[in-house]
Amino acid sequence: MPPTSMIDSRVLDLYDEYCHGRIDRREFLQRSAAITLIGGISATALAQAMLPRYALAQTISFTDERIKATYVTYPSPGGTSGTMRGYLVQPKGEGKFPAVVVFHENRGLNPYIEDVARRLAVAGFLALAPDGLSPVGGYPGNDDDGRTMQSQLDPVKLRQDMINSGRYVKAHPLSTGKLGAVGFCWGGGMVNQLAVALGADLNAGVPFYGAAADSADVPKVKAPLLIQYAANDERINAMWPGFKTALETNHVQYTMHMYENASHVFHNNSTPRYDESAAKLAWDRTITFFDEHRKQGASS
Repeated sequence: MPPTSMIDSRVLDLYDEYCHGRIDRREFLQRSAAITLIGGISATALAQAMLPRYALAQTISFTDERIKATYVTYPSPGGTSGTMRGYLVQPKGEGKFPAVVVFHENRGLNPYIEDVARRLAVAGFLALAPDGLSPVGGYPGNDDDGRTMQSQLDPVKLRQDMINSGRYVKAHPLSTGKLGAVGFCWGGGMVNQLAVALGADLNAGVPFYGAAADSADVPKVKAPLLIQYAANDERINAMWPGFKTALETNHVQYTMHMYENASHVFHNNSTPRYDESAAKLAWDRTITFFDEHRKQGASS
């Protein structure tokens, strides 16, 4: 895959529209094809190269001896169907572990998000990655259909399924009762929503390039937040000034990092928008942040 630095910004912009469901794959490729050749590589070829390659992006094998992974089903009152399914990964060994819920992007529980859950388990956390599509059949094996399926769900019920998932893993027998949350894109916004819904029952939240919570809801946020943004992400970054004001007005503990030259979804290592240095730094900060708050209450 070509690095983001060599991809024409117009193709990146089209890809962002495609990822957020504003255009479909055919229109993405057709409009990319109309762009002039870039450095001897056609924009169509670059556009094709941007589509996810999950097999190449796996960092922790599902058979890794440091972890134990399984799929679990649990009640979800008020959600899409009343039942949810998620990918639960625990560190090998005895004992209880601090829990982290991992919220996917706008396409269901794809292999990238499952890999993130395994990374957390390797770091010592009980990780649950819920599949918001499970009540309607689950992640279908490709992002295009997954994105369509998620867009057709009732957003209020889908949000409740994710909130219930956080509560489930917090109360799990293997959990210490300390709960963190991390999410990406749509899932980043869901971290902010979970912080509103759970208040002091959430111990730490890490939204990656996620939509801000409504200012009127920010007084309900009690958990410290580690907010991760990409510099080249105009739509999401436009929400920051108002969010920042609301957080500070309500004395919410937060740290914000803006990653220069990084694009939206820079942590996702399955596409060329992945920025290795920014992703590594952001992830190191995420693990450190969760480590700091695994022993602390939300008010610390």
